[in-house]
Amino acid sequence: MDPADIHELFPHVRIVMGMIVGLGITRLLMTVAGLIQHPHRSRVSTLHLLWIGSILVELVLFWWWQFALFRLEYWTFGVTLFLILYAVTLFLLAALLSPDSVAEYDGYEDFFLKRRGWFFGLFAATFVLDTVDTLIKGEAYWNRFGLEYFIQVPLGLILCAIAIRSTDRRVHLTAVLLHIAYQAYWISRFFYTVT
Repeated sequence: MDPADIHELFPHVRIVMGMIVGLGITRLLMTVAGLIQHPHRSRVSTLHLLWIGSILVELVLFWWWQFALFRLEYWTFGVTLFLILYAVTLFLLAALLSPDSVAEYDGYEDFFLKRRGWFFGLFAATFVLDTVDTLIKGEAYWNRFGLEYFIQVPLGLILCAIAIRSTDRRVHLTAVLLHIAYQAYWISRFFYTVT
């Protein structure tokens, strides 16, 4: 591929990823809007709302971090497909937090806890996908994150395994609060730049 064409390909890939991310954001915001419009239709849950906020931030972070792909010199269909798969995984997390109906459950928390295997299975996949995504962006990009990046992946996978097995609300509140703290840490260190 001609190097000039590479710079034309990146916006197209980013548009597709942006559409998928936008659908995830839309689902989450529609759920929040539904809770505001009909506060007594289903039991509201702090745990559920915290995960909505965290996954909303995760979608925005994904979109932001993908801007670093503008430096990618070689694009393949495999890389493009991988990036779309990563975006779809994040969309599915949003969809699991935004069910069409929770009428057969005792509110959003009950739905979340009964679907936790799917949610945390997909969430664990994002840790693995993020590692591959970081490798795709190159050695310099990989090296800028330091030792804490190598620690966060196994810790994230362990946290997901614990959350899949547990129905204890305290475990799930701890998991979401740890993830929000983790997001705040990365935002404070790296959100201002994509280099």
